[in-house]
Amino acid sequence: MLLSLPLRAYNHQVPLRILIIDDEPLARQELQYLIETAADIEVVGLGANGIEAVDLIETHAPDVVFLDVQMPGLDGFGVLKRLIHNRTTLPQVVFATAYDRYAVRAFEVNAVDYLLKPFDRTRVERTLEKARARLPASTSPDTDAKLDALLRLVEETKLPSPAKIGSGKVVVRAHNRLLLVDQKEICFASIDEGTILVTTPTVAGQSNCRTLEELMDVLDPETFWRVHRSFVVNLQHIHEVIPWFKSSYQLRMDDPKRTEIPVSRNQTKRLRELFNL
Repeated sequence: MLLSLPLRAYNHQVPLRILIIDDEPLARQELQYLIETAADIEVVGLGANGIEAVDLIETHAPDVVFLDVQMPGLDGFGVLKRLIHNRTTLPQVVFATAYDRYAVRAFEVNAVDYLLKPFDRTRVERTLEKARARLPASTSPDTDAKLDALLRLVEETKLPSPAKIGSGKVVVRAHNRLLLVDQKEICFASIDEGTILVTTPTVAGQSNCRTLEELMDVLDPETFWRVHRSFVVNLQHIHEVIPWFKSSYQLRMDDPKRTEIPVSRNQTKRLRELFNL
């Protein structure tokens, strides 16, 4: 007597059903593009936050979910907790993260796959191969136990957000890529109509942060200075201090455009102290 086995147990031509969750539209689009270039893939849904992630996973029961760690509200870890609480069958989980390689050890130890931002095509392809090789046992007790162990580790260590781990990196969106920029390379940051712009000697792009206050929280306070309500400067990239009218000043930065940035009146005293004016 022949046993009837699930088709997916022996037929690798069945499309791998993928769900992508990331609060950044460009990150979702880039990951979707890289995933869909692989053979036998079906992206069954895209989500922009943790609440959508829970609904989409419970609705579509994907084989694999690519899950952003850092999202407003319900983050990637919160999504897993909610699914476990709801007794939802868990898919294979691939964390998409800007955590540096030291913090990523938490994922490696618990055998949960991950992708570092900005995404790399070869790494994405390797991750898909590993996911396919693990089918159909994507929700084995061993996998659930490892996810539980990871969540306990997160609770115990309270891992900070990616930008605060101490890697010195800031995520900047430029040229349709998510670039990890060294803090020391940042000349200045500004806000324009609600968008945070970051400028370095080689690249200019948008920050993931929503306010300059949020950006300042992840920058080195010994190096970066909020000189104006619309500008944050790196002290190491000030090229010239320019006296302006009515005892005010402007700073000429060392970026390619030699951008001139105003110093607000309530920051003039600190400017004089810093440069002994």
